[in-house]
Amino acid sequence: MRIFAADDFEFLDKGGGLVIQESNRVEFKSVLNDKMEKEIVAFLNNQEGGILYIGLDDNGHPTGLIDLDLTQLKIADRIKNNILPSTLGLFDIVTEVVEGVSVIKVLVSSGLEKPYYIKSQGMSPTGCYTRVGTSSQPMTTTMIDDLYARRIHTTLRNILSPRQDLKFAQLKIYYQERGLELNQQFANSLEFLTPDEKYNYIAYLLADENAVSIKVAKYAGTDKVDLIENEEYGYCSMIKATNSVLDKMKIENMTYTKVTSTKRIEKNLIDPVAMREAIVNCIVHNDFTHEIPPVFEIFSDKIIMTSYGGLIPGQSIEDFFSCSSMPRNRELMRVFKDVGLVEQLGSGMSRILKVYDKDIFHISDHFIKVVFPFSVTGIHRGIDNGTDNGIDNGIDNLLVILAEKPTITIKDMSEQLGFSVRKVNRLMKELRESGKITRVGSDRKGSWKINN
Repeated sequence: MRIFAADDFEFLDKGGGLVIQESNRVEFKSVLNDKMEKEIVAFLNNQEGGILYIGLDDNGHPTGLIDLDLTQLKIADRIKNNILPSTLGLFDIVTEVVEGVSVIKVLVSSGLEKPYYIKSQGMSPTGCYTRVGTSSQPMTTTMIDDLYARRIHTTLRNILSPRQDLKFAQLKIYYQERGLELNQQFANSLEFLTPDEKYNYIAYLLADENAVSIKVAKYAGTDKVDLIENEEYGYCSMIKATNSVLDKMKIENMTYTKVTSTKRIEKNLIDPVAMREAIVNCIVHNDFTHEIPPVFEIFSDKIIMTSYGGLIPGQSIEDFFSCSSMPRNRELMRVFKDVGLVEQLGSGMSRILKVYDKDIFHISDHFIKVVFPFSVTGIHRGIDNGTDNGIDNGIDNLLVILAEKPTITIKDMSEQLGFSVRKVNRLMKELRESGKITRVGSDRKGSWKINN
């Protein structure tokens, strides 16, 4: 049975049936009507965004929509063309089954360029709305002026790219893999241009070549004393760099084993779904305006992901954990969603908090760190023999590795155990001097033999 969290705005009644309730973040419409833009604008101006269900009556029961696909196309077209500022990257349209009937669910993020308004009505009380309880109400002139004065203007869309000779072959391939094509007008449709028609920083981040990289560092122990690996993924499309980081972290998360006296246990040290969501969030919500990239650090007992920027202006700690979507870089978010790196707006935090407590997040004025501790006590990079001093002395760990792969190199042992090459050489020397292992053949082409 699916378990519904409060952030889904869905609950199970006493009989086990699904109940959806209207609130300041949820609105029902039985059919698509001319009031849709008002509701979307209100959610864009709401601090927590919201969800508009189309196909539900006032009590949350499905009314039945005739043509779901056509209705979704109409909704997307109206949101994109009838509301200002641009809403691209701030909404998502999906279908959901309620009481056995498919309805349309429009997820709306809180925008950073408030106030949003209905284009035909202008930035006025008849065009600007906000949520008050379970209804959308016109904003006063004072509210509109206040929001406009606090509007965030320094977005990546308005920052000029350091280069104008940009190419996008990599990005086009990622779109093609999703069955999408970028036509000659893609720079306009993806908002890659400044008001004066020059490439902006969004275009720069997604171009084939740039000077932006994502740092991945690996340490032998629990601190930064012994660095054993330092990689940079980037200088290319941010989509390609993100996929490279995901692949790297997946490998790190899959090569962990615990050997006890009775069995061999293989388990991910970090929940794979939560880790993936955290990686993508760390990158897509990073504040690139100061040219500080995300950093990923792998230790023997944890992985730390650091994103620059702190909370978004106007966002509270409660907002951050509410699982509502408030993207810092909505244009970047839109592209990440197009190519499948983001599934649904606001879903990432929900997936993380279903497995981990909020205390894995460390938020300061300028940084957000996510600290994922390894999930099973006694498991570190490499192999733990289940004894109290297994990872400290490493002797039994090495014996298990040598038994599995007698031709393994010192370098590979170092990477698998998370030890420095110097420490592995010392341990191997102890094993040889104690007679526990013998080298058979040459140093280059030989193998290790474990003596009984």
